[in-house]
Amino acid sequence: MPAHRLSVVVPVYNEEDNVLPLVKRVHEALAAYAHPWELVLVDDGSSDATVERGLAAAGEYGAHVRIVELTRNYKQTAAMQAGVDAARGDVIVTMDGDLQNDPIDIPRMVARLLNENLDLVAGWRKNRQDGLFLRKIPSKIANKLIAHLTGVKLRDYGCSLKAYRADVIKRVRLYGEMHRFIPAWMATVTTPRRIAEEPTTHHARTAGVSKYGISRTFRVILDLIAVYFFMRFRARPGHFFGGIGLGLTGLSGLILTWLAWVKFGLGESIGGRPLLIVGIGGLIAGLHFITTGVLAELLARTYFESGAVRSYTARPEAPLADDAGWLKNE
Repeated sequence: MPAHRLSVVVPVYNEEDNVLPLVKRVHEALAAYAHPWELVLVDDGSSDATVERGLAAAGEYGAHVRIVELTRNYKQTAAMQAGVDAARGDVIVTMDGDLQNDPIDIPRMVARLLNENLDLVAGWRKNRQDGLFLRKIPSKIANKLIAHLTGVKLRDYGCSLKAYRADVIKRVRLYGEMHRFIPAWMATVTTPRRIAEEPTTHHARTAGVSKYGISRTFRVILDLIAVYFFMRFRARPGHFFGGIGLGLTGLSGLILTWLAWVKFGLGESIGGRPLLIVGIGGLIAGLHFITTGVLAELLARTYFESGAVRSYTARPEAPLADDAGWLKNE
């Protein structure tokens, strides 16, 4: 592989029983790794001993194990963004902290990322060890729907094990619960041709409690609508709202023109016709959509010109020199 530095980012929330085994597995998987690497654990406001055990692991293994402690529970997307912001490597790998992703896949995914000149290699849990009805079937449906609407053809959007080029993923800002759609967001800053999928090992959860349930399906649908809109109209929201507005005003104009002919040309009364209400209502709605489009264009310009807004706050870390905090296997 070309020379690089690797950052492994792991958001954790109430995973006190998994933190120490996780750190151990990462070190075992990267024991023969020929390039400098670091492990960034992002505690998402855990209420158990996750932070304490993470700090104990850092004390045991060294300064290359870093703890980013968020001030409260911001949810996984913000925690992942915090880890990406804190990562110092040229390549960033993200994974879950529940030991269902296997760090043994990291070197292979990074090698493919760099050797094939890709920007993202997404994990594919080909033999997924989860429940059929509550996890696998809803996931398959969601994956097909997301792939169809976004144009990024992946079979497993939900796998957190992914390898990124840092300079590309750092251009993407994650908000809300958008971590499920990172490949789609990546497609807004790079071409889908530089996004690939790699089969990965998947284990059943052995400790802790899953943070996901069937209720997330509804949130995924709402987020997918937002992603679709953002991918198609991020830089031109006025085209979306303005197009609807022009369509409504055009249709309403035809209706009102017809009614004007009926009134003044044929001399018939139109005061009691429902079509009159439809025409006036459509005209008002169309003007509202056009106005909304103009305002959306102004907001889009503000969005693109302000890049310093973050979706979380974290406690400050002790500063590290650029060449400190890396583990280099001899």
